[in-house]
Amino acid sequence: MRAARVSVLITGGQGQLGRELRRAFSAESNPPQVLALDLPELDVTDADAVERAFDQAKPDLVIHAAALTDTSLCEEDPALAMRVNAQGTLHVAEACRRAGAAMVYVSTNEVFDGPPRREPYGESDEPRPINAYGRSKLEGERFVRETLPRHYIVRTAWLYAEGGDNFPAKVLRLAQERRELSMVTDEVATPTWARDLAQAIIRLAGLRASAHPAYGIYHLTNAGWCSRYEWAAEVLRLAGPPLADVTLRPITSAEYGAGPPKPPFTALRNEAAARLGITLRPWQEALGEYFGRGGE
Repeated sequence: MRAARVSVLITGGQGQLGRELRRAFSAESNPPQVLALDLPELDVTDADAVERAFDQAKPDLVIHAAALTDTSLCEEDPALAMRVNAQGTLHVAEACRRAGAAMVYVSTNEVFDGPPRREPYGESDEPRPINAYGRSKLEGERFVRETLPRHYIVRTAWLYAEGGDNFPAKVLRLAQERRELSMVTDEVATPTWARDLAQAIIRLAGLRASAHPAYGIYHLTNAGWCSRYEWAAEVLRLAGPPLADVTLRPITSAEYGAGPPKPPFTALRNEAAARLGITLRPWQEALGEYFGRGGE
């Protein structure tokens, strides 16, 4: 007898990760039925809208990628950050519990504070966010843990993908406008290609049918770490002339001056997923493929 087709609901379906998840699922030999929703169809702060989405999708698995990720806006309006990233996540978790669905909650490296360490954070390290964005995402983690036993909390960092208003896109846009750019050297984490993250999440969530479901917290980023300055330098190098000839000047966050507080070092260590055989390649190789250079 043929098994029933698995149904997946993706929130934030038009975002960088949402688009790559749809792409990755469609490439599977036996793809699930995927419903990817985003604003205005699905506002996760509206519990009734979440219920309607669940009635439509009847999901076995929900990947909750919808979030307010504008850290400056989160700092300006922390109540809005909590409403979207925490309360919205609670709505999704409660709907998952009622529907009997497993949940992947996409969280962030910014649940950590950084100093005084220079070692990557493992899944068991204690979070201490220093900005409104990190606090709202950590509260979302708490809601998921307390509401739904069948969950995966996936922390990632510095996400980018084709078509997004992300760091590589901003660097290229600025390099086309100016002959000199300034980038900070004292904010360090890991650039993560959404395509690699999507594939890792699908592999992780696919283990839910095993005899020993691997629910819990996971750190999934590309391997290694760099500063914003080093990331920008690699973006310009891969872009090639004439953008590669733009002058890049190193500065500190104090010199930069603007924006919400940022943790100085929040590279993540993948311990839990690595034990399951799930690892991501070095960030330089992923960025090279993103630029179509095969990771040169």
